[in-house]
Amino acid sequence: MLSSALLVQDKELSGIVHEVDELLKTIKADTPESQAVSNTLQRAVLCAVKQSLMERELRSLALTDDLTCLYNRRAFLALATQQMRLTRRKGEGLLLFFADVDGLKKINDTFGHREGDFALVRTADALEQTFRDSDILARLGGDEFAVLAVEASREDQEVILRRLEKSLRKSNADESRYALSLSVGVARLDPRHIVSVGDLLEQADRAMYEEKRKKGNAQISDRPGLERSLQAIELLEKMESS
Repeated sequence: MLSSALLVQDKELSGIVHEVDELLKTIKADTPESQAVSNTLQRAVLCAVKQSLMERELRSLALTDDLTCLYNRRAFLALATQQMRLTRRKGEGLLLFFADVDGLKKINDTFGHREGDFALVRTADALEQTFRDSDILARLGGDEFAVLAVEASREDQEVILRRLEKSLRKSNADESRYALSLSVGVARLDPRHIVSVGDLLEQADRAMYEEKRKKGNAQISDRPGLERSLQAIELLEKMESS
């Protein structure tokens, strides 16, 4: 039963448990000594499996935003840096989307922080419906989200934005009190030029705030997520260069 349950989550770990199970079948339990060996081996396997699953869960918590279940800032920086290196080697393009929830403070003030949290969850759902499983989606902090769309070109940008708008309209269909909307900035990685994740984030951030000004949105956040992200990027780049 344990082997079958693990098969869905981890084929390697499931295989190890299966091999131990087969080994236990070869141990004859007709003596107290062999029964003791069998029981000890079973307990050892169960303890090892529990420890492995616990460590995996802790790693997941360290890389996942606990509200939206998207990647958090730390995971995004690491995964985006790795993906950008691969993209440059392959000569492929990618797009970085930087999104800010419009009027989140007003939602919090009017309907409470629980509704504000739900607006963030709805935003995450809309992003997941818009982008592919291979893209890197994250909540950087506060009302700020980032998506690294791999193997995407400038021609894909408008298609993706239209798909996001459609996802938002679908989310708003059942909400009459306010309309969830996003201001989105986009930056494109040219594989012929070397830039950092921080450079792309700054480009997308400027584009996002220009979009917010066009909308006439007076509520501009203090950008805590982006500031911490850029600080983390600077530290990461210093460590890599040393």
